Amino acid sequence: MRIQVSRTGGFAGIARHREVDTTALPDAADWEALAESALITGQAEPAPGVPDGFRYRITVGDRTVHCADPALTEAQRTLISRILKEGA
Repeated sequence: MRIQVSRTGGFAGIARHREVDTTALPDAADWEALAESALITGQAEPAPGVPDGFRYRITVGDRTVHCADPALTEAQRTLISRILKEGA
């Protein structure tokens, strides 16, 4: 499963894009469960955020949702953090 995160906004306005392919990962089931949890509460359209806050697009396979700070769920926050840290 390919999980992608794009982050835009923030004070500097620098965009970041990262992805993880869980196919060969030993903890693939954990990644996939976290991704499914993050998708549940996402919005179909870009989420309104706060000035200088970050906005995110999460894509898992062919499903895409949007979310924004400060209204991230715990699953979204965890997934975004892991993807931006560990993704390519």
